[in-house]
Amino acid sequence: MKPKVLVTREVFDDVLEYLSKHFEVISNQSDQPMDAETLASKLSDKQGAMITLSERIDATLLSRCPNLKAVCNIAVGYNNIDIEACNKAGVMATNTPGVLDDTTGDFTWTLILATTRRLTEAEAYLRAGQWDGWKLKQFLGLDVHHATLGIFGLGRIGQVVAHRATGFEMKVIYHDVRRAVSEIEEACRASFVSKEELLSQADIVTIHVPYSSATHHLIGKAELKQMKSTAILINASRGGVVDDVALIETLRSGTIAGAGLDVFENEPKFNPEFLGLKNVVLAPHIASSSKATRHKMAMLAAENLVAALTTGKPPNLLNPL
Repeated sequence: MKPKVLVTREVFDDVLEYLSKHFEVISNQSDQPMDAETLASKLSDKQGAMITLSERIDATLLSRCPNLKAVCNIAVGYNNIDIEACNKAGVMATNTPGVLDDTTGDFTWTLILATTRRLTEAEAYLRAGQWDGWKLKQFLGLDVHHATLGIFGLGRIGQVVAHRATGFEMKVIYHDVRRAVSEIEEACRASFVSKEELLSQADIVTIHVPYSSATHHLIGKAELKQMKSTAILINASRGGVVDDVALIETLRSGTIAGAGLDVFENEPKFNPEFLGLKNVVLAPHIASSSKATRHKMAMLAAENLVAALTTGKPPNLLNPL
């Protein structure tokens, strides 16, 4: 008898076909989000689950799922999974690192260029029928070329972003909890600086750190005040790394020039006050959303699940038990 697994959100058909070779699969191709009660009910008799950031795996849920052996996230970040609770319950947890680095790095540059050149603001102006001709000082933006790029977190995605900066002949500085090895610094043409130096020197500040209690509100009111008035802030990492209330106040007052955001606190219920600001570019958590990359993420999560329930050794295990 095949083990039972749950796929909590819509995935590609061939991913389901692959899983069905190994498991009895209960899928959610209607893509209806599940609340905590529904998720616990559907997982109560399952041995495995392929989940997304929308589903919270915690001690309360695990206590109702005695047969559960593995939860496999379709994401690199895993702040939706209580790893300690998984350890206590003997549940393996996995993620999907590596396959989305380039795509997320590309989208970071989408946010950088759209924000510095005020693209969404200009497009809204055009669509509203307000354009009445060329003007010398219309939608004056900020130059990216030869500017200083400040990167918080020189991990895989941060390095991709740094490499892309070469084409714009930028000065790249970074800050991280640990300094990168010299080979990485040289490849990225990046210089290590303090947090304070990065904030005060960078024309563009971009964040690429995981969310945790240590990075909660890494960028808050005090940090935003340290930035140049002409600077922009980019966040394509995780909501909660930036204090959204403080950022809204900062953007409204003009303390910094603008922001480009793909993630928010309490998403998808983000702060509606962002919508009233012209100097912010907003996206609904789509930095990894190319067809090829999202397919790779889903298939890697499926491979993790198969390995977890057949060998006990998934390739991207977060919590060796």
